[in-house]
Amino acid sequence: MAKNVLGEELAICGCDPMTGWTRSGSCETGPQDRGSHTVCAVMDEGFLRYTKEQGNDLSTPRPEFGFPGLAPGDRWCVCASRWEEARAAGQAPRVVIKACHEKCLEVVELTDLKAHALQ
Repeated sequence: MAKNVLGEELAICGCDPMTGWTRSGSCETGPQDRGSHTVCAVMDEGFLRYTKEQGNDLSTPRPEFGFPGLAPGDRWCVCASRWEEARAAGQAPRVVIKACHEKCLEVVELTDLKAHALQ
């Protein structure tokens, strides 16, 4: 059973669009997930703009990869390092803390996740 950052069972992040490294709806991870897509983030304009400026456009659909493109309000499993980078730049989106995989704590502080958690 995958665990979240609180030591509980990992909750589903989002299914519309279907997210996760394995496209299971959860931010579970494995050895092939080099980016550690373990933070369940709720997209907002600031983060979408920030990540696009960093070279990772999450808002443009890429049908050849089965990627619908994201809009504000969508929940998506993002790389822990990108979320941390955005946090340091003042652009971190809100998170669904019960859907953040415990592995993200290798990169992100729990106090920072809690400070950005949806209530």
